[in-house]
Amino acid sequence: MIGPPGRDQRPRPLLRTMLGDVLRRTRREQGRTLADVARAAKVSMPYLSEVERGRKEASSEVLAAICDALRLELSDLLVEVGHGLVEHRAQAQVVRLEAVRGRPGRPPARGPADARCLLAA
Repeated sequence: MIGPPGRDQRPRPLLRTMLGDVLRRTRREQGRTLADVARAAKVSMPYLSEVERGRKEASSEVLAAICDALRLELSDLLVEVGHGLVEHRAQAQVVRLEAVRGRPGRPPARGPADARCLLAA
């Protein structure tokens, strides 16, 4: 499990940002405008824009209305966001070999010709 963000760790993504990214991507893939989706969801266009940019935390009722307007199941939205969170976690668990070189039994770095690799946990 990853602890709180430190100097070497990326900050955890915000749920509202990831939800907004998926909503915006879905809307654009459908070739629809903010105005069209906002009207169908019965929310203001500036509010929908803020939700898509991850600046507003939408209630479950508003998310359901936006999903209905996009003809997207709320469960599909959450699954896609969940996949994004898992991907972010996997990227955060990459360990540089330099970080483990000081361990006993590991040869020290020899010079600039040494290979550099990444290990995925």
